[in-house]
Amino acid sequence: METEYDYLFKIVLIGDAGVGKTSIVRRYTDGIFTSAGIPTIGVDFCIKTLQIGSSAVKLQIWDTAGQERFRTITQSYYRSADAIVLVYDIGASLTFRNLPEWLAEVERYAGNSVHRILIGNKSDRPDREIENVMGKQFADENGMPFLETSAKNSENIDALFLQLAKTLRDTHVDKKLKSPHSGVGGASVKPNTVSLTKTEKKAEAGGGSGCC
Repeated sequence: METEYDYLFKIVLIGDAGVGKTSIVRRYTDGIFTSAGIPTIGVDFCIKTLQIGSSAVKLQIWDTAGQERFRTITQSYYRSADAIVLVYDIGASLTFRNLPEWLAEVERYAGNSVHRILIGNKSDRPDREIENVMGKQFADENGMPFLETSAKNSENIDALFLQLAKTLRDTHVDKKLKSPHSGVGGASVKPNTVSLTKTEKKAEAGGGSGCC
């Protein structure tokens, strides 16, 4: 099986266990929501291709485990990331207080040049502990855009990945204009038809998105 795309970007979701990273990914790629998910073991990934103007942008979306015992595994996936999505639960203040630790890992393993965005997930919760303004303040202080999302009711899920895809594509184009031989992180440009690996074939089966 073959597919065509113009840009390939790797997006990694990180944050404490239980903040809803898997639910965000599944809502975006499969259009489904499950409230009682099984914790991610190590790392999973999904693929989705979207059209932005005349460009086909392929996203590799990596869902990482939040448990401490998997940190050494997940940290290795930061290095080639084009974007890092830091996720906390607006109804669990500890997940917000742990953000500096996650951010320190990003700076240590991915560097300062990787694109970052802060997500306050589960905005549908009636028992909010972290106000929107607190999330925005943290994001502003650390030079990141900020969104609140709900995988349960789909709030801002599509907007999150569309914003990332547009930003990464535009950044890549700007870099190419300045230096034809430069790239952005692990981004790849594939203007021609390419052959998929066995793993990608499995993920691509059934259309423009899929998970392994």
